[in-house]
Amino acid sequence: MADERGTDSLAVPRSLRVVVAGGGTAGHVVPGLSIARALVEGGLDPADVTFVGSRRGMEVEAVPAAGFALEVLPGRGIERRLTTANIRNSLDIARAVLMAWRILRRRRPDVVVSLGGYAAVPAAVSAVALRIPLVVQEQNARAGLANRLVGRFARSSAVMTEGVGLPREVVTGNPVRTEILDRAVDRGRERARLELGIPGERRVILAFGGSLGSRRINRAVLDLVGRWRDRTDLAVHHVVGRRDWESLQPEIAAAGGGGIHYRAVEYEHRMPEALAACDVAVCRSGGSTVAELAVIGVPAVLVPLPIAANDHQTHNARTLAAVGAAIVVPDSSLDGERLMSDLEEMLGSDLTAMERAARSVGRPDAADRVARLVVAAAVGSPAGPHR
Repeated sequence: MADERGTDSLAVPRSLRVVVAGGGTAGHVVPGLSIARALVEGGLDPADVTFVGSRRGMEVEAVPAAGFALEVLPGRGIERRLTTANIRNSLDIARAVLMAWRILRRRRPDVVVSLGGYAAVPAAVSAVALRIPLVVQEQNARAGLANRLVGRFARSSAVMTEGVGLPREVVTGNPVRTEILDRAVDRGRERARLELGIPGERRVILAFGGSLGSRRINRAVLDLVGRWRDRTDLAVHHVVGRRDWESLQPEIAAAGGGGIHYRAVEYEHRMPEALAACDVAVCRSGGSTVAELAVIGVPAVLVPLPIAANDHQTHNARTLAAVGAAIVVPDSSLDGERLMSDLEEMLGSDLTAMERAARSVGRPDAADRVARLVVAAAVGSPAGPHR
């Protein structure tokens, strides 16, 4: 295993054509878009990048908005148990493979990038059949099913950390959004707090659980705010998520007042600013979230999603905990009392040292590192040191 470290600027052949396959969630789509942008910055024409995704994924809106072409496949993934729905889904997958084969025949890419997720498998299988070089980009510390299935055929597997479990791994880190990279260069904590209406003199806790939210985190945070009601030195910025927003309105309203500065929002469109503004985050530990925390340098209480495939969120969280940048709390153990205890421990410690620890495992150049592997696979040069 070795890192792929390039100091020269990325130079992409103008004739290169790339297909980026996969998606469904931000955890897949955001790294894919970051890789595509790195290739464009290296000289690739945006018209020569095509995304292949699912009709049901967030890529349907995100990819065209970013200026790239999108082809969508039908159906959804196979459930991990025997169900009647799997019969129908298997037929959809067969159709998706045929459609992906036709897309690749028409687009004639020099390389295909698999991000994981449902749409990655048909495109990767078609790439292997058509003898098109394949690069896998895995966002988590334990590889997902889609990338495990196709990884054996890949020229290289770009991974966030060592030991992900894919053939020919190259540690690149997980690509993050440009807005996050900007905060890595200049965090601008005071400016971010002003933009979000957070008092600048307080310690700030940011709590979030993804676009839908986390019921476990939401309940614990509301209990925490009640326990901290008279604190005048703290602020809690709570991103509730769509799932619980309406049902928790009475409790959210009751949490207001007192000495603590508490603000709840359904969705935070300015998440880079929120991460820059906070002293500590309370959140799940998806691959992209962990990568963003590391790049900016945010200490965290991480609550891995217990139903995450292959328990990958626990493994993701350990990458920050291992360097002293996070506390990992099992989902079943999280409540207001436990959260208060852990946060008080962190707030009473050297947060500056925890921020440095987080940044020590951050890889702001991850998108460029993956883009180099993509170019190397396309032109047939060695992809870098392999295990």
